[in-house]
Amino acid sequence: MNQMAHPITHHEALIYAMVTLSAADRVMTDRELLKIGDIVRTMPIFADFDSQTLPAIAAKLSTLLRDDDGLDSIIATIRASLPPRFYEVAYACAVEVAAADLHVDQEELVFLEMLRDDLEIDPLVVAAIERSARVRYRVK
Repeated sequence: MNQMAHPITHHEALIYAMVTLSAADRVMTDRELLKIGDIVRTMPIFADFDSQTLPAIAAKLSTLLRDDDGLDSIIATIRASLPPRFYEVAYACAVEVAAADLHVDQEELVFLEMLRDDLEIDPLVVAAIERSARVRYRVK
């Protein structure tokens, strides 16, 4: 990607991945929003994160999403802001949000593909993350 990325904290980058996934289909469901909150409250990577800043981060992100190159810029920012060891974490967080409402739209699939391609996540790791989510959210 050639977009100018403006580094943010690793917490913000992970939140960008989750919120962007949720907004990809232009409908942020309650289940997706609850899942984002749950991830921020329970994942060890967020232990030192001030959850009171979550609304401000989401507001900043919504402004970026309105730009013509918003999606590319957001993905470039996520990549620039995360150490490579957290790339898989970002993808896993986004997949969790996608699975939360038990329906993944085409726009969400496109975002996941863009994210995993830009972060150069190994296809076997992608398959494992996605399979794990399918198993956890299986209802029948």
